[in-house]
Amino acid sequence: MGLFGSGRWYINALILQNLGERANYFKDGIYCHPGPTAMIYSGHATIKYVSLFQELPAVTSQVLESVRSRFADLIFVYRHPLDSLLTNWIWVRTYLRDRRMISGISQVYESTDELCAELEGNFSEFEAFADGELFATMPGPRFLSFSEFIEETALFKESATLSLRLEDFAADPFKEFSKIVQVMSVELDLSGLHLARPKTQPYRYKVVADRVPRFRGFIDALDADTKKRIEQVGYEVGV
Repeated sequence: MGLFGSGRWYINALILQNLGERANYFKDGIYCHPGPTAMIYSGHATIKYVSLFQELPAVTSQVLESVRSRFADLIFVYRHPLDSLLTNWIWVRTYLRDRRMISGISQVYESTDELCAELEGNFSEFEAFADGELFATMPGPRFLSFSEFIEETALFKESATLSLRLEDFAADPFKEFSKIVQVMSVELDLSGLHLARPKTQPYRYKVVADRVPRFRGFIDALDADTKKRIEQVGYEVGV
């Protein structure tokens, strides 16, 4: 499981391509069973806040109860919240305006310079998204605000059997995938695996902050609680 913009699709691909016969039990979607199952479910979800594009907290609560009962494991994937924020802003605006689903920023902008130009030219829209106000007047739930997103990340880390950072897969995908294999108790020969690294650029937000002063100002102006939560989930706040 992961929040939107966390790298879950990358983990899904690793499982499907490298987990052998156990991958036949994979399903993209979150379902709850009354007891142990060989199934592997994957999805975006929240624990506390209702959010656009993510399973409801009521569904997540059932999953967490299974974890507490020890007949299910929860693997949580996440990355730096500021990278997720940029990705989610681009994803949501592209989908709601063009009805086009993308797998990452690179599908919309060929370079970081293009992303920076878009951010600079639409910064008020970006701020509204970070505040949870962009598209908030549309029917249905709004997307998480940035502070809510970080709070949800902390809650998942507290509840997960295993937490995985996307940046660590960029450094050593074999080491991180081995953790998944261990949690799932899969008998698998890892010696012959050739695991792709994530296509996304780790800590891209730092490059963007260097080129877009208003984005740097946004980071500097984050409230103390938000900065503290970012540090609690294992990341630096500064650029």
